[in-house]
Amino acid sequence: MMTAALLDVADLTLRIPGAARPLLDSVSLSVAPGEVVALVGESGSGKSTTAKAALGLFPPGSTASGSVRFDGTEVLGLTGERLRAHRAGSVAMVHQDPRAALNPVRRVGDFLVERGASRSEAVELLASVGLPHPERRIRQRPHELSGGMLQRVVIAGALAAGPRLLLADEATSALDVTTQADILALLRELRAEHGLGLLFITHDLHLAAAYCDRVYVMYAGRVVESRTAEALFAAPAHPYTRGLLACSPTLGTHAPLHPIPGRPPSLADTHQGCPFVTRCDQASPSCETWQPEPLPLPDGGTASCIKDGVTHA
Repeated sequence: MMTAALLDVADLTLRIPGAARPLLDSVSLSVAPGEVVALVGESGSGKSTTAKAALGLFPPGSTASGSVRFDGTEVLGLTGERLRAHRAGSVAMVHQDPRAALNPVRRVGDFLVERGASRSEAVELLASVGLPHPERRIRQRPHELSGGMLQRVVIAGALAAGPRLLLADEATSALDVTTQADILALLRELRAEHGLGLLFITHDLHLAAAYCDRVYVMYAGRVVESRTAEALFAAPAHPYTRGLLACSPTLGTHAPLHPIPGRPPSLADTHQGCPFVTRCDQASPSCETWQPEPLPLPDGGTASCIKDGVTHA
């Protein structure tokens, strides 16, 4: 039986004034309760912007179309108190740099209390995320804690209001490998205990393969491939996905890395064809003029690429 999506983004397009290209272009994705879904891609591909859409957070002056539904409620139409309630209780976000989320002159306990926890609940939250000596930690300031400890504090703050969806934006990339493993194990435990849906933004493809159930690959504001993690990393279908894997180091091998040539298109680019065409070693004349929609793959995933005899209608 299929589980109903907790987060369901459909054809989300986001434009800002003066830009020839949209920030997000017909993005569709879903996250079910208890599921870990990865968003991968180069910097500027639209990963963080997509995640913030779940909170109804968009750049000033931008216009959004499509649909962002959380548990059946349309987020794009929320305003005022309803939007504040959604951001305060339904969805929480954990950012890459925990120090940026904390006031350096206030105590850790103050950070948790302002998110709705009492002092006793703050201690329990810190204990639940594995922070040692929580009674002492709530009296400390951020500079007295390590990066891994601070990330646990931020996760505790995210959990204070009992959210059902957690957005992790490069939440482990600034940590050392051992601490990263501890934080990932913690998130896995929280998912199992609370049934949290988790949207996990990362540059680390191998981390996405090991930790996530499904993966969306983004390029130039579009989802170019969506598969189960197992299928995607066993046989990537889109040339961009293969390029990302080719330039990712693998432990225990000495194979040379092959970086993707060129750079992603800018927002001023007026090219109407496939956005990856100038960097693709499999590009055909059709790629210059036609931007492919997601095409179904035999395993149930999709890839936005003309290949293997597939043509548009």
